Amino acid sequence: MSPRRVLFSVWLAAVLAVISVVQIRGEEINFGQNKVTLPPLYVSPDPIELNSANRRQQITVTATKDGREFDVTREATIELTSGDIVTLSDSILTAKQDGRTELLVTHGKLTVRVPVVAKGASTFPPVHFVNDVVPLFSKLGCNSGGCHGKASGQNGFKLSVFGFDPKADHASLSRESRGRRVFTGDPERSLLILKAIGASAHGGGRRCEPGSPDHELLSHWIRQGMPWGDDAAPTVQSVRVFPSDRVLDKSADQQLLVTAVYSDGSTRDVTDAASYSTNSPVIADVDPGGLVHTGVVPGPAAITVNYMGQVAAAKIIVPQSVSGEFPAAPEGNPIDGLVWSDLNKLGILPSELCDDSTFIRRTSLRVLGRLPTPDEARAFLADDRPDKRSRTIDAFLERDEFADCQALRWADILLVDRDLLGERGAYEFHHWLRKQMAENRPYDEWVRELLTATGVSGKYGPVNFYRALRTSDELTRGVSQAFLGVRMDCAQCHHHPFEKWGQEDFYGMAGFFNGLERKKLSDSRELIYHAGYRPTKMPLTEVLVETRPPGGKPIDTTAADPRVQLAEWMTSKENPMFARLVANRLWKQFLGRGLVEPVDDLRSTNPASNEPLLKYLTQQVARHDFNLKSVAREILNSQTCQLSSRSNESNKRDEQNFSHYLEERLPAEALLDAICDVTAVPENFPGMPKGTRAVHVWDNRFPSYFLDTFGRSQRQSPCECGKSGAPTMSQALHLMNAPEISAKLTSDQGRAARLSNCGKTPHEILEEFSLAAWSRLPNDRERKAAAKIFSQSDQRQASEDLLWAILNSYDFLFIR
Repeated sequence: MSPRRVLFSVWLAAVLAVISVVQIRGEEINFGQNKVTLPPLYVSPDPIELNSANRRQQITVTATKDGREFDVTREATIELTSGDIVTLSDSILTAKQDGRTELLVTHGKLTVRVPVVAKGASTFPPVHFVNDVVPLFSKLGCNSGGCHGKASGQNGFKLSVFGFDPKADHASLSRESRGRRVFTGDPERSLLILKAIGASAHGGGRRCEPGSPDHELLSHWIRQGMPWGDDAAPTVQSVRVFPSDRVLDKSADQQLLVTAVYSDGSTRDVTDAASYSTNSPVIADVDPGGLVHTGVVPGPAAITVNYMGQVAAAKIIVPQSVSGEFPAAPEGNPIDGLVWSDLNKLGILPSELCDDSTFIRRTSLRVLGRLPTPDEARAFLADDRPDKRSRTIDAFLERDEFADCQALRWADILLVDRDLLGERGAYEFHHWLRKQMAENRPYDEWVRELLTATGVSGKYGPVNFYRALRTSDELTRGVSQAFLGVRMDCAQCHHHPFEKWGQEDFYGMAGFFNGLERKKLSDSRELIYHAGYRPTKMPLTEVLVETRPPGGKPIDTTAADPRVQLAEWMTSKENPMFARLVANRLWKQFLGRGLVEPVDDLRSTNPASNEPLLKYLTQQVARHDFNLKSVAREILNSQTCQLSSRSNESNKRDEQNFSHYLEERLPAEALLDAICDVTAVPENFPGMPKGTRAVHVWDNRFPSYFLDTFGRSQRQSPCECGKSGAPTMSQALHLMNAPEISAKLTSDQGRAARLSNCGKTPHEILEEFSLAAWSRLPNDRERKAAAKIFSQSDQRQASEDLLWAILNSYDFLFIR
């Protein structure tokens, strides 16, 4: 078999292996620093009060041993001193009549007593449509986008998605189609009830069991005349979940307890009414009633709880046992201490430090977007100073290529797209970004300038941001995602299903951009300015919405340009979202994966894999006055960033806790530049200066089959996900057969020709190729393979074949 075919087999196997990787995503638990002495057995809640609004109460029983808490709800013996007051079924208490009783809970030799009080149990409380019925539809999935909540409804019946318009839902149920869906004379014959319990044909199947509390609630609502409810009734302000974090063994259970907190300070158990989801079902899954089940895979998971648009998360961690003593955390860099602490809790051992050749190649690609030259690699490997790594990091951060690399990343995020901006606009915007990076201008300063930009698009780069996103709705989505890590898309139409944001937040943010004016000066030039505050109205209802940032206060509407107020609020050190997102972006740039993924989806129900670490990095961003280069230096100098990509037995399945370095294919631009560097034949970019590298190209629409094949960003949304790093078969075939690459390999001015024509020995040629592509000297296996290739053909042909094989090797194509 020819060397090329052998390398093809190796490359194909690597591609298929990487494609088939299933990442186990999850989140870690922040245990806090304060130690709490826990009783050996306790019940939650304690005491228990059942009133007319809360006739049911889920309980949990927790045992403690050696500082660990264990859910024993289904193992303990639970009894009532009187069954006439309250009934008990599957750890749920239901009031029968007013009175007092006591709960006796026994586990092993331990017994606890919990007082139980029932009030107003003799009559079913008045049903409130918004507080009671709408959450039931959400729980049962009736108002989801795949059922009656979709735009066209389902079989003639439409609900607002996730219940964002309860008045329309109430009208649809009670009055639409001549009220055929409900029958107050005999609620059990109502179409709504018959379909819900499966007594009548229903495309969604049975949604609740006959005689269940859900069935009972719907029946009583109809029997009471389908009331809307008192507009002055308390509303849900938040939800609490117990436990908020818990360490569980493999194949263990944990009952969650969810409590809604209302505007009048009252609370209600909504465990059975809430909706649940998990971000890592292979680690921890959850039943509709809030019962969590762990599997055999160790790691962290987050259980999202949603009730009436309010969300909370329970953080579950499943550790694995490690034999022997866990290694001490490296000293000198707080990042390592936070990572080691996390790994210790998980029972995951970190890998060893990477070797010098891996370090310089990885760091150069991550920081500069290019390979080290053979001379740079050779000098670094020969350097015996103990601080040579930190010296190299400092030198790399001061090079022009760092600014090139950063400008490319931000051009992808901020939609520097020639199709949207025209050639001049895209060039000016990219040039302005490159200037900010080269000057190491503080992040908050250049973002403030961008957000308040005013001027002519052909002269002033940042104003083109307002040409890429043209409407106030687009700007609300783009700005919040690019600079706050808040995805507001869902909140434009309804309350966000996984976060606290609603339509008021979306259109409150949109108000900052309502007054933007764009005056066309030519086919590719616009004058953009803000004409002053304009009030914002909610679609459909036409209700005025106060202009305010997400989670912020209403603005001063007399100001000439409200964007100034937005910029000041957004870039303030008091705004944790701004610094948190850029800290997460930096971590992903250098480690290959964000502490939160997706990197720009920061919400309470998507916690960081290491929350203390992200909090620390966020503080460092503010402490260094948004000098991102200083934070980058601290990350790069950590041992975490310098760990080997070779996994050990305990961390081979870890893809999110940074116990070893995560391998990643070179980005499209860096890979093209690397091929040019190794072959010593630069790419020709027509219309651009000689020596232009792919990372310099401001035009993302520049015709390049290579860059398109390897996943350059199309810059269609303010998301780093626009750039694909996934290996594909077409990439493998292109590297092996593309005439453009073959031309570089066989060029008379290329590295292969130069080395073979200047009297170099095969050993010397291999060594030069190895340093150029891998930043290391060849190993024995590679020397033997090269000797075989040189023995089969003349030196020029053998040099080209050997270099072809190296360009198709896994070590070349991936950052390791």
